[in-house]
Amino acid sequence: MSYGRCRFIDGFVTATLTVCIGAMAVIGSINDRLLGDPSILFAKSAIDMIVIMLLTSTLGKGCIFSAVSVSLFQGGIFFLAGIIAPYMTSEALSALSYVGNILIFCVGTNLLGLPHLRVANLLPALIIAVAWTYF
Repeated sequence: MSYGRCRFIDGFVTATLTVCIGAMAVIGSINDRLLGDPSILFAKSAIDMIVIMLLTSTLGKGCIFSAVSVSLFQGGIFFLAGIIAPYMTSEALSALSYVGNILIFCVGTNLLGLPHLRVANLLPALIIAVAWTYF
C-alpha cells in the first residue's frame, strides 16, 4: 500500500472517529428527532468544520470524506431515535454522553502520539453503556 493511500485512510478514520463518536453527535441527533431541537447539531456543525479544517491540514484530504460517515451515522441515529424513544431515559443519555466523552479522549491521545488506542474497537461501549442503565 502506498504512503498516499495510508495517509488518506488515516485521515478518513481519524476524522470520522473524531466527529462521530462524541456525545454531541448522538445526543444532538436524538434531541433533534425527539424534541425538535437541532441547536446541538448546529453547534456541532460549527465545531466540526473547524476540527476538519485543522485535521485536513495535517492528515490530508481523507478527512473531508468523513462527511459521508457523519451523514450516515447521525442520520441513522436520527431515524432510529423514534424507535428507541421509550428506552432513552435521562440516565441512559447521561451514560451515553460519558462514554462518548471518554472515546473522544482516546482519539485525542492517538492524535498526540501517546500509546495508540484502537478506538473503533471500543464503539460497542456506546450500546453497552445504554443497556447497563437498565440492569
